[in-house]
Amino acid sequence: MPEAPPICSSVSRAAHEPLYGTASRVRGWLLLEQPGPWGGTALLQSRLDADLGRELHARAEAARVRLLLVRRPGRDQAGRRRCFVAHTGRRTRWVEQRWLDDPAELLDLDLGGVREGERPGFGGPLGDPLHLVCTNGRHDRCCATFGRPLAAALQATDLGERVWECSHIGGDRFAATLVCFPHGCYFGRVGPADGARVAGGYEAGLVDLDHFRGRSCDPPVVQAAEWLARRRLGLRRLDDLVAEHAEAGPDGTVRIRFAGPAGPVEVGVLVGREEEPRPLTCHSATLEAPPTYRLVELDRRPAA
Repeated sequence: MPEAPPICSSVSRAAHEPLYGTASRVRGWLLLEQPGPWGGTALLQSRLDADLGRELHARAEAARVRLLLVRRPGRDQAGRRRCFVAHTGRRTRWVEQRWLDDPAELLDLDLGGVREGERPGFGGPLGDPLHLVCTNGRHDRCCATFGRPLAAALQATDLGERVWECSHIGGDRFAATLVCFPHGCYFGRVGPADGARVAGGYEAGLVDLDHFRGRSCDPPVVQAAEWLARRRLGLRRLDDLVAEHAEAGPDGTVRIRFAGPAGPVEVGVLVGREEEPRPLTCHSATLEAPPTYRLVELDRRPAA
């Protein structure tokens, strides 16, 4: 009997693949509570009405809003459910929540301005942070293997009421993956023993660089530049660096300017590719070479 191939998260770890620059690029979000099992395509393979799922998917795609299913860890409850609408921009961030008697109420939601930061007024403002852990094992087994223990561990902490399991958020090979709102900060390879420190640190306004993948509002090269600058300069507060401008040069170097309380920071990152392609998910049919990012310039100017 042929030996099963290694799971994608093991391949990524063995290759010492960095986490930075790997967050999915998302600014608008719609999160629908849907208890029970999910298939690989969660929206269409759950207990949610399939016709409604297809319609919501089409509307979210047209508005360029990420639509996810969420559920409370370890619970399978029927009846009224919650939904969240969120915007995770660089300077504009918010989350609204609403209780639904019927998920078809979401058809009344205008998603058009959510990606641009316009509050739809569909629900009330959510004052607390929100933490999503991907546990969509039918999409990729790594997400269930590592995500479910993390969700359970977080559920048992003081953060528990703000923790939700979610469908696919990107980066299966970095499981367990965690996204923290309202900033849209992605974290990866978060073990059960790490969860409270990473999520609790975020709530305290801090970035755990050992697990930080990037902010969902920024392109990968900007995410990488932020991490590299933070590591070099020892910056951990969320507002220490906010991207303002990026410009690509002919030599493959991208120069990014960040603003921060201590003054602007200019970062140059050389973008390349790993030499050896490999499967990037457990179900990949092709091999791909992940991008690489190397710090080549760093200039910190004191605030005037």
